[in-house]
Amino acid sequence: MSDKQCAKCGTAVDAGEVKEFRGEEICEDCYMDALTPTVVCDPWAVHTAKSLKDVPGGHDLTPTQQKLFNLVKERGEVPMAEAATHLGLNEEGLRREFAPLRHMEKLRACKKDDIILLTLF
Repeated sequence: MSDKQCAKCGTAVDAGEVKEFRGEEICEDCYMDALTPTVVCDPWAVHTAKSLKDVPGGHDLTPTQQKLFNLVKERGEVPMAEAATHLGLNEEGLRREFAPLRHMEKLRACKKDDIILLTLF
């Protein structure tokens, strides 16, 4: 039986499993997201991805990353929110899937008006 609710995602959490972060009581998943934020623009990650380009298996994509790449390749430009919905992810989940594709210089993001679009690199 859950006694609490995560302040970030609203998931029911057992009282003994609640984590406190910056004054909020959150679930373990949200706690891990808070401790390890996604970094999309990371020069070292880009360098590492480039150095793995010719290594067998160095640029293997997860099934979700492949779906995201294929979606953008088919459409040319995809709003970030639409891509998240299409893949059944929240915004943070989409950013986690997008980051390696950005580091591999397969996809990039650009802003048009107030909309963030994903496009091919």
